[in-house]
Amino acid sequence: MPPLRRLLLNALYGTAALALVAPAMAQSFPTKPIRMVVTFTPGGAPDILARVFSERAQLGQNVVVDNKPGAGGNTGADFVAKSPADGYTLVMGTVGTHSINGSLYAKMPYDMVKDFTAIAHIASAPNLLVVNNELPVKTVPELIAYMKANPNKLSFGSPGIGSSVHVSGELFKSMTGTSMTHVPYKGRAAAIPDLIGGQIQLMFDNMPSALPMAKEGKIRAVAQTTAKRSAAAPDVPTVAETIPGFEATTWFAVFGPAGMPREAVARLNAEFKRVFALPDVQERLKTLGLEPWISSPDELSKFQAAEIVKWAKVVKESGAKAE
Repeated sequence: MPPLRRLLLNALYGTAALALVAPAMAQSFPTKPIRMVVTFTPGGAPDILARVFSERAQLGQNVVVDNKPGAGGNTGADFVAKSPADGYTLVMGTVGTHSINGSLYAKMPYDMVKDFTAIAHIASAPNLLVVNNELPVKTVPELIAYMKANPNKLSFGSPGIGSSVHVSGELFKSMTGTSMTHVPYKGRAAAIPDLIGGQIQLMFDNMPSALPMAKEGKIRAVAQTTAKRSAAAPDVPTVAETIPGFEATTWFAVFGPAGMPREAVARLNAEFKRVFALPDVQERLKTLGLEPWISSPDELSKFQAAEIVKWAKVVKESGAKAE
């Protein structure tokens, strides 16, 4: 066989082999359990979303939820950033871990973009401004008046520095010209008892976790932080109805370490789309105040880039910083 013909045939065989290998890799992944890291304690929206996926995923392998709270979500996110890029360690990222913290912390253990592979945006949600039942305010104007009459008397809690819960409070202070003390906790589960007990007086908690408690009468819902009212709480006004332009939406998205195989990303993205498109899952999320939006990896990357710019501006204007 002439050398040129042999080279051409070898090239064709190689191309055909690669075409067969890619589908095979996609079909074989995963071959062992997948770890889904949640960067906050159990009970909050990221934990709920991770456990919904864990319960409903059909990947042929278990999805194990692993809560790794700390440093405003940075602890868990950094763990995933430094894990093998094989698709078996993922993080339920948040607006904090993947768009706010980079401008809030003077030193970050990871790069929010370069150290991760975007897989899928999952859902977004308002934060709910909730107060202790003993605080004598029921509306945003009443709260602003009380804060101006009692500067620095109130404290607001959050599940960690850099969370949307934290920055929502900083934005509120900045736009109303008021002052209050931020008290960061190691997760929402530690903050809520203090809110109910009055050790802190208010919180801009994620709606999925705060709304059920407000409906039970344990805390009082004053306002929600999205531009428009959520269908899950149509009777609760928005902060923007009093303070035009106020908006602080929290979001949740799945990332893996940088450099993941495209086949693994595609397989995971397809399964996230399938699970969160299930009618009963969508209904459950909307009841909790979560708005499902399952994106492609490219859509998530573009969305994240815009969010980083947006929140850097909010952090700068509010003067917020990691204590």
